[in-house]
Amino acid sequence: MEPGTVRIAVDLLGGDDAPAVVVDGALRAVRADPHLHLLLVGPAAVAGEVIRALDPVERTRVAVRPVDAVVGMADHPSAARADSTVRAAVQAVRAGAADALLSAGSTGATVTAAALGLGRWPDVRHPALVATLPAVGGPVVLLDVGGSLESRPMNLARHAVLGAAYASVAHGITAPRVGLLSVGTEPGKGDRARRLADPLLAAAVLPHGGRYVGLVEGYDVSLGARADVVVTDGFTGNVLLKAIEGAYAMAGGAPAGGGAPRAAALLGVAGTVVVCHGAARAGDVASGIALAAHLWRRRAADLVRALLAGADAPDLENRTDRTTDTEVPTS
Repeated sequence: MEPGTVRIAVDLLGGDDAPAVVVDGALRAVRADPHLHLLLVGPAAVAGEVIRALDPVERTRVAVRPVDAVVGMADHPSAARADSTVRAAVQAVRAGAADALLSAGSTGATVTAAALGLGRWPDVRHPALVATLPAVGGPVVLLDVGGSLESRPMNLARHAVLGAAYASVAHGITAPRVGLLSVGTEPGKGDRARRLADPLLAAAVLPHGGRYVGLVEGYDVSLGARADVVVTDGFTGNVLLKAIEGAYAMAGGAPAGGGAPRAAALLGVAGTVVVCHGAARAGDVASGIALAAHLWRRRAADLVRALLAGADAPDLENRTDRTTDTEVPTS
């Protein structure tokens, strides 16, 4: 158990089966970590279910911020601008009432609310969701898994830098090997975005001694022999992640190291944000809360940001896409 008190804002209404699974997950998280404090964001009656189920000592580590409105899974991400549980959770982090937040609600709404409420890093136009998979050869960091559907060479190159930094900070991977997901490993394979991103990455100086190993294929994500970090666009990454999850189910279970993650860290915003799979169960929510606590205790967002600022990714500083738009295109 990592030391250090940490306060996590939990969106009680986020997810396909909320609030029941979120309540159950919150209970598991509080009982598993004696240094964990929760700010439950949602209807007072729902939060009361969590509090009543805890013993008196545990109750002192739970606070409530009553909010009744929710952004539905089918709502447009712009709905995050209105009063809702996810927006209130973001505001709690911004105001210092919480250190990090977790939501299993609409990914688009969560990313948009975080980008608007916490602000984006100046050199990251499109925040990325990063997940860690239990590959045969060790953990593999996969990004983007749904933060943005954009598939541009500069986004892929910047996300490679983010992924290398995250692998070193969150997982202690020394000199992470970074691969670009494509349909073949030979130079020139893939769509236009990957053909243009490939030479950018080959010339880039990656954080923490990272090195670019070139194009990789889908099976490299599960094997982990060629790359510790695999970079792709959010559309492909999200589809791949769920396909791996389905494959585990067909095979009767995941590898010994665990299953496909149902929680991912959002990189590129000024705060610690974890997004759970919409179909997350109670155990997934508890794991997502634990991930948020782990990242905050390790100062992961600050350290990744510092590594990113010191990285040299050719041709990225001269791009013209630094805007102050009020909505982030997301899945």
